[in-house]
Amino acid sequence: MRQVRTIRYRDIADDLRRRLDAGEFAAGRLLPSESELSGGYDVSRVTIRKALELLRAEGRVDSRQGLGWFVAAATFRQPLARLNTLESQLEKSGQRSDRRILDFAFTAAPPRVQAVLGVTSVLKVRRINLADGHPFALVTVWCPEQLGAHLSRVQVEKKSFYDLLGIDLGGAVQTIGAAATDPTDAELLEIPPGSPVLVCQRITSDAAGTPVLMSEYVFPAHRTEFIVDLPHVESSIAPSGLRLVE
Repeated sequence: MRQVRTIRYRDIADDLRRRLDAGEFAAGRLLPSESELSGGYDVSRVTIRKALELLRAEGRVDSRQGLGWFVAAATFRQPLARLNTLESQLEKSGQRSDRRILDFAFTAAPPRVQAVLGVTSVLKVRRINLADGHPFALVTVWCPEQLGAHLSRVQVEKKSFYDLLGIDLGGAVQTIGAAATDPTDAELLEIPPGSPVLVCQRITSDAAGTPVLMSEYVFPAHRTEFIVDLPHVESSIAPSGLRLVE
């Protein structure tokens, strides 16, 4: 009986390996849940888990708590030392970058945006960034209406605000935290609701130091890392920029 069970989970691993090689599941994409695989192969979840563990030992799949199993892929590493766009970083990593506009509207600025940009009316653009055709980031950008009045939906789908505003930029301040995705964002990012995500808020200023853009990026936590270069050694061993959330 034990021998039959051993062969069975290896058979399932072989079939999953074949499906991976055929491109049924792209790099970084989530696999069906253990429950779904259990039903599809008509075996217990214990057997499915043994098959997946075998593939993990081969470096073919991986898993994260609260997320499930996904196809192993190189984590996209984003350096924070300079002001770059997602598109330029993806292209440098050899991945095709696309964007899909979800919302484009001139609207009243939410209180938190008004507090940063100092305006009551903004251009709000919400989009999905794609890496090799698959959702990689959910992005919302707020721009003062006077700066974005000349922009069209087609323009912001093809180019970044950095290229379109036509002003000299000074720099940006980024705040990165962890969260659990809500059902709406989860559907757009093609991950289960409640999955861990990294949320990055960026405030970009012009050369004079005036904030001109406020952006929010939501990244699936299993697909991205933020890298900070620390050239100087301080007496504290705490991570640079660490701040406790109140």
